[in-house]
Amino acid sequence: MTRLSQRNRPAPTHSSLPLDSLGYALLQAAELVAVVLDGGNLTDAFEALRQANPAWSDATRGAIRDLAWTTLRDYGRGDAVLRHLLRTPPPSFIRALLLVALLRLAQRPEQAHTVVDQAVDAAAVVMPGFKGMVNGVLRNVLRQSGALTVWREGSDEARYRHPAWWITAVRNAHPAAWEAILAAGNSHPPMSLRLNARRDCAASQARLQAGNLSARQLINGALLLEQPLAVSRLPGHVEGDLSVQDAGAQWAAILLDPQAGERVLDACAAPGGKTAHLLERADIELLALDIDPRRVNRVRANLDRLGLCVSDPGGRNRSVDIRVADCRDLAAWWDGRPFDRILADVPCSASGVVRRHPDIKWLRRRKDVAAFAAQQRDILDALWQTLAPGGTMLYATCSVFDEENRLQIEHFHTRHPNAECLPIEDRPALQLLPTAEHDGFYYALLRKNG
Repeated sequence: MTRLSQRNRPAPTHSSLPLDSLGYALLQAAELVAVVLDGGNLTDAFEALRQANPAWSDATRGAIRDLAWTTLRDYGRGDAVLRHLLRTPPPSFIRALLLVALLRLAQRPEQAHTVVDQAVDAAAVVMPGFKGMVNGVLRNVLRQSGALTVWREGSDEARYRHPAWWITAVRNAHPAAWEAILAAGNSHPPMSLRLNARRDCAASQARLQAGNLSARQLINGALLLEQPLAVSRLPGHVEGDLSVQDAGAQWAAILLDPQAGERVLDACAAPGGKTAHLLERADIELLALDIDPRRVNRVRANLDRLGLCVSDPGGRNRSVDIRVADCRDLAAWWDGRPFDRILADVPCSASGVVRRHPDIKWLRRRKDVAAFAAQQRDILDALWQTLAPGGTMLYATCSVFDEENRLQIEHFHTRHPNAECLPIEDRPALQLLPTAEHDGFYYALLRKNG
């Protein structure tokens, strides 16, 4: 990925374009893509832009988000085209605008001239001196449509829309499924719901049906929506009757299977989806940790929305302690009392959820995976000390890379001979590969003997 310094990006400019126009959507999506070209985080940039534009409708917000996210999923192809058409690198905003416009041209070829005109209008708002370049490059694309396929298939990075090192890692880890995994990483993600077991689940489902929201129940109880939609349109979400959580992520609480009265640790809890699921399933004493104070606030907000921070009207008590702490630094948070169960949902490459965070695959480097693996090893070794004999720890990642999954657990066993891997569906571990139903996750259930 070409990285340009922040000084090449203009200061945010108030747009005179109508909020519901294609030009406005192209402009704002290009701002988001430019942040990533400069090495920034897409999700953080979108949240900042959303807060700065409270007048956005759901349709405007959705259009901008879809353009930015899909442009970055498709970056390998767009980059290949621009490398053939640009002699010198333009400022990152202009390059981002061209990438977004290329994506839109591929989506709506019948609107080609409108897309070009609206992209030029977007350039005029922020960097008017580059209107001619934007117009010339995009019209050149229209003239050379026959060459586009060749350019987009000219390398593995363009063909599979992932970095070369990433393609190699997936191929090595999953030789029979690597192309399907990469294809899933370029797709739009599914949307699943988790009903709050502390509420009337039948009533929650009835409200979904009354709202004409078609959903299919999966084997683990997750509700897979037929069509994703804005969270604000989900009946009962604000009231805490349900949560949005990927179906693959919903296996964590099920596999850990906490029992009433047990002492449970959620060691890397933010943003709190799995934390809440644990509390919904059993009356437990739960300690939730996360190293990031801002993300800890999200855990608290999630639990508050779901009504999980206090005793419910039925008199069942849920004890939850939420703290900012590095779970590896036992002296900072552990009181010496062992845990019956531990969820170690460790930081990872996020290679299994890359379609939700498409900036990741272009910002990550091969060495980052090794760094994550080292951090995971340190977390596992620290948490193992806090687990009671006979207790269980669920190791979880949202990765498809062996170094963070199978090999990590194999190395853990060499360091801790008192660890026993409990089978999951007659397998040593559960590797969920991304599909149309769920994202990619890895789960290993470890029991402490002796």
